[in-house]
Amino acid sequence: MKKIRAAVVGYGNIGRFTVEALQAAPDFEIAGIVRRQGAEGRPAELAGYEIVKDIKELKDVDVAILCTPTRSCEEYARQIVPLGINTVDSFDIHTNIRGYRERQMELNKQTKTVSVIAAGWDPGSDSIVRTLMQSLAPKGLSYTNFGPGMSMGHSVCVRSKKGVRDALSMTIPKGEGIHRRMVYVELEPGARLEDVAAEVKADPYFASDETHVFQVESVDEVRDMGHGVNLVRKGVSGLTQNQRFEFNMQINNPALTAQVLVNVARASLRQQPGCYTMVELPVIDMLPGDRADLIEHLV
Repeated sequence: MKKIRAAVVGYGNIGRFTVEALQAAPDFEIAGIVRRQGAEGRPAELAGYEIVKDIKELKDVDVAILCTPTRSCEEYARQIVPLGINTVDSFDIHTNIRGYRERQMELNKQTKTVSVIAAGWDPGSDSIVRTLMQSLAPKGLSYTNFGPGMSMGHSVCVRSKKGVRDALSMTIPKGEGIHRRMVYVELEPGARLEDVAAEVKADPYFASDETHVFQVESVDEVRDMGHGVNLVRKGVSGLTQNQRFEFNMQINNPALTAQVLVNVARASLRQQPGCYTMVELPVIDMLPGDRADLIEHLV
């Protein structure tokens, strides 16, 4: 069986877990890792892998797994798909997904490639669960309650602010889809907490939620990559009231995101050219193995 050759673009938290997920996948091989610094300061765990600064330096790449900050995903995708390489990413700004999908769709069709965007656990796997719940009770209300736990996207956002050396953003559920953001920052010398807090609260990542910003001596002392979600829908099936569905999980955030990215990288090779979100993919396409065998086992 010819294995899928995947390049990992970016080697932060998600990139490290993505390499592990690829190592565990029976149908993948790692074509290489793309880092800004290239092979300089090569991490010991990447011994034996090709490390480059530009994906063009790698050979025979089928799919690029973008483990980059959300706000750079589209830029990387637009650079890579003209090379004939599929892309997958965990872009997580919910309000911008539709526009990104429409822009990328046109480029994917021109280049006869596939991109799967917003493929993490939320948006991503949670989106599939929400879609299923709404199909089972078409009329009703759904609530997504995150945490308590670390939000990677929000934490990366805070770390990008001037004067911030390191940051952790914790999501605390208040119920019925309402959340509190507890942000812990390690500041550069001379930075003022008041200025950082104002910039954080004005960012679209935080503007819709109650947000509190605290200064700490060491973010590493309070960091915990655990997270979770509680999805609830209460509604109507046909004409029958009071149908209630609930889904829960507790996770290591970057590890699950990485697993999802590997799953959709596999699925990308099974789609027609275009740009997709996870709710548009057949779930079975995310699994390795023979489709008939999977159906026999799962249905």
